Amino acid sequence: MKKILLGLAMLMLGFPVFAQDELPQSSEEETVTAEEINALLNGLRMQDSLVKGLQFKTGQIQLGNDLGTLTVPKGYTFLDATDTRTVLVDLWGNPPSVAASLGMLVPEGANIMGDSTFVFDIEYDPMGYVEDDDAEDIDYDDLLKDLIEETNAASIEREKEGFGTMSLIGWASKPYYDSDKKVLHWAKELNFDDAEANTLNYNIRILGRKGVLVMNAISGMNVLDQVKQDIPEIIGSFQFAEGMRYADFDSNIDEVAAWTVGGLVAGKVLAKTGIFVLLLKFWKVIAVGFVAGGAALWKKIKSDKQAEA
Repeated sequence: MKKILLGLAMLMLGFPVFAQDELPQSSEEETVTAEEINALLNGLRMQDSLVKGLQFKTGQIQLGNDLGTLTVPKGYTFLDATDTRTVLVDLWGNPPSVAASLGMLVPEGANIMGDSTFVFDIEYDPMGYVEDDDAEDIDYDDLLKDLIEETNAASIEREKEGFGTMSLIGWASKPYYDSDKKVLHWAKELNFDDAEANTLNYNIRILGRKGVLVMNAISGMNVLDQVKQDIPEIIGSFQFAEGMRYADFDSNIDEVAAWTVGGLVAGKVLAKTGIFVLLLKFWKVIAVGFVAGGAALWKKIKSDKQAEA
């Protein structure tokens, strides 16, 4: 009976209903009350309302306080900082960001709650001028071993904060530094909470005079080829404002960053400031269950009920 009620609830809201064996199977399901179903419905309505309220933009976007200009690439749209937080925190269930996002690039027409959706989260880290003298001397295989150890340690802290476990599988795309464009990019393959599907974290760093523009692609590994194909256009979409470019560095007055190119890949700059590593900041929750996002909410309802008991 409870499954029938939940199925009808999904149909009322226009969500797809999956096969019966995909619904929660624990014995606790038989104790689901009408109040809990209403809570689930309200949560799904709120999710739907948040998605419909997103304002997708195109054209030229001014980022930060005269930081630079983003020309939204063809085939993409842009969400501002407020809408980006809504997606990452309220819709995808990520930890609140320590450093606020400037916005995100989203493929045009993409379903923001779809499992195949990817975005490029955009931030700026005013860490100073990053020297690139070590770029050609880095052994990225050795660096990967260190990163795996750091990730395991960070995963313990993450779990303490209630955000589940995380492990680094390896490079999805080995680090590459373009010394002419002053752009570094690489990709990591991650796994959260021992999920069947691994997560892609594609990182881009555009070096500037006083810091680094950060772009992170977040999604499942199934879109790696598409993301890699778009990387050149994504990189070319941003230009630092005059006076903020890498070539504008003045050694007499500008601060040099504590870490070089190798440090950016390792994430040690952020670890030093108390943030575990950059890849921990955002991770897309891929919901498994009778409706995207619904399973996570269902789990929360169950947990709340157990806590009350």
